Amino acid sequence: MISEEAAADSLVVIDTRGGYKDYFRSHLPRAHHLNFDTLRGTDLGVPVQYLPDVLTRPLLVRAGVHREKTHIVYATGASLPNDEILSASMVAYVLEKFGVEKILLVDGGLAQWTKANLPVTQAYHGNPPGLLPDAGNSAIGIAIDELMEIKDREGVVLVDARPANEYAGDDDIWLRKGHIPGAISFHWARLMEKENTHKFLPIARVRDELEKAGLTPDKEIIVYCGTSREGSLLRFYLRHVAGCPKVRLYEGSWKEYAALQQYPAETGNTTAR
Repeated sequence: MISEEAAADSLVVIDTRGGYKDYFRSHLPRAHHLNFDTLRGTDLGVPVQYLPDVLTRPLLVRAGVHREKTHIVYATGASLPNDEILSASMVAYVLEKFGVEKILLVDGGLAQWTKANLPVTQAYHGNPPGLLPDAGNSAIGIAIDELMEIKDREGVVLVDARPANEYAGDDDIWLRKGHIPGAISFHWARLMEKENTHKFLPIARVRDELEKAGLTPDKEIIVYCGTSREGSLLRFYLRHVAGCPKVRLYEGSWKEYAALQQYPAETGNTTAR
């Protein structure tokens, strides 16, 4: 159990919820609150871009991220439209990018935890300063220049993790409508239980859907979404549940792409490659 000191010394528990009052109400024992959005900010006018490594590194150290410890990451977990799972998968992505290898997401989130009558607390917990790995793993991400160079190659699948209406361009959100030409649509929520969006469906339940979409281990898969949170969830599942070895996240995602007027956008429910 997390509450046992012998085990806790080897664990870092991270509550990633954006609402600090949610943390105040209750959280897992020994959970350190790391608001996922502290890892992002506006860059060159584009909102919610990942911070430069030089800024992210001290934030992770301050949160107690440690190269030799196991990191338990979680958020709330609830039915749609709740998407708190995306904050957990985004933080997990950042940890992995910085070279952390031992990362676990609480399947079902805080909702499943409390349903199982496991202990929660209101007591604050501050981790001691962490120690990051010497080398990161930046290869799990991809930038716009390389994306545009390789996205149409044989064996490469570009997948948009947003809801189908945003993919099609039927929304009131984005600067430009639609999706990156050639991208297929696969909404991240298709991988989650309907009554708890923080609980993963077993691979046996979704393997046929993934194969039909071309999301298979033999492919080089690039995922994106609106701000990279949805894409981080899809990437996590494909890499760590479905066992696809070559999955990368376009960190800029649609928020960045839409601002780059030199690149075309495609609307409609096409999945043409």
